[in-house]
Amino acid sequence: MATMPQFVPSEVVHDLDFPQREAAFFYGLFLRGHSADKLRRDIEVPAVVLAKWHREAEHDRSFVIFLTRMVDYRRHVLAIFDILVGSDGHPQRVQ
Repeated sequence: MATMPQFVPSEVVHDLDFPQREAAFFYGLFLRGHSADKLRRDIEVPAVVLAKWHREAEHDRSFVIFLTRMVDYRRHVLAIFDILVGSDGHPQRVQ
């Protein structure tokens, strides 16, 4: 991709097309006893990291595009994870 920064491997770009995979990975950890709240913190992009990324992206438009896509992806993963876990924190039966 011509618009992607050189430091972003192409497999990372393609992985961003499948947030269900990552949500399923985190859901598997939840089913193995990991705390849903801890996993949510792992999925989210912390504000400190986001601020650092924005500072670094000020001079690279392609990084801004990738950054926006990455943050949207993480939010999508979190939304899927929340659906799988359920609002009460108990696992839902997935068919």
